[in-house]
Amino acid sequence: MPRAKRRKPYDPAGAHDRRAQDLPFNAEVATVDVDDPLALEPGEKIVAFRSIRNDPLGRLHAHRQIDDTQYRSGRAFQNDWQKAERGPRAVDTTREFVDRGLRRKPITEGRRQTTLRLNRAEHELGADGSAPLHDVLILGMTMEQVGQRRRLCTQRWQDYFARRLKECLDRLALMYGLATASRVPVKDHQR
Repeated sequence: MPRAKRRKPYDPAGAHDRRAQDLPFNAEVATVDVDDPLALEPGEKIVAFRSIRNDPLGRLHAHRQIDDTQYRSGRAFQNDWQKAERGPRAVDTTREFVDRGLRRKPITEGRRQTTLRLNRAEHELGADGSAPLHDVLILGMTMEQVGQRRRLCTQRWQDYFARRLKECLDRLALMYGLATASRVPVKDHQR
């Protein structure tokens, strides 16, 4: 006579598990705590997956190579860059077609302020800081690719670019107001 199957005891935590169970074979993800959109109480968190495959800043944050302030300052810079970018746009089919003339949208005050922040960041970081920062945050390069672009392929140069990126992110955090300058007291040397 066949044995009866035992049922697993009811687990209330397993009933609302909304995490992905099957990921693509080439997925690179990191876990992150986010606000629960279906929560009954405000402030409840759930664990979600964030893709870090094409996101060097997210990868550095997921591997604990940069802290939260540096991560947020990098995201703020990326956001400003995206807002200030004015390039070729797709055709807007919802707008009325009139004489094949394309009028450019006027520059808004928000876009002007964003451009001023980016110019200030470039001025404060200098050419040595803004170039690797742009390569990583805007072009999505890794430290190895940044070194290869400059024909500096050794591990020592990769470490230098990583340290320089962290310094630039710290500088951006000060500029965006995400951090305050810490003053280290200078000891008086008496002879």
